[in-house]
Amino acid sequence: MLGTLRKIADGLIGLSAFVGTLGLVFVTGVVLVDVIGRTFVSPLAGAQDYTQMGMVIIVFGGMALCDKLGGHVSVDIFERSFPPRFNHVLDVLAAILGAAIFVGIAYTVYDSSKLSQMLGLATNIVALPKWYFQWALSVMALITALGMILRAVELTLTGWDARAEKEIRE
Repeated sequence: MLGTLRKIADGLIGLSAFVGTLGLVFVTGVVLVDVIGRTFVSPLAGAQDYTQMGMVIIVFGGMALCDKLGGHVSVDIFERSFPPRFNHVLDVLAAILGAAIFVGIAYTVYDSSKLSQMLGLATNIVALPKWYFQWALSVMALITALGMILRAVELTLTGWDARAEKEIRE
């Protein structure tokens, strides 16, 4: 059962990271075209809007993968002082807290997207509807939360942490 959930979560995490990668390629292209255009006194109209919305996709697209690989900042000043069992409990609690934070982000942004849709809110220059990006952010935040919840469950039931595998290989 956990193996199937892990495969589904890994697939969603990979999809989210792929979307983030597409956002990075797009924003890089926008910046390139804008810089070249500025050289010839013809900057890309709306480059700021495209870049801002692209950054939403880049950051939240890669967030789940960053968590899966253990890429978030962690401070382990006291870790060596605590017994292994206590550190294990802290890892589980950190995953649960992280999941709660990302569910909160997803809910808040989705709730905000309904308001954006109702009011027709859009970016300043090229009028990109904001709610599309808010929905994308919500979905990617939920994927991150799913990965964190699954990590908490795996840590609790099996003691296995996907992030520890990376440390062993290094």
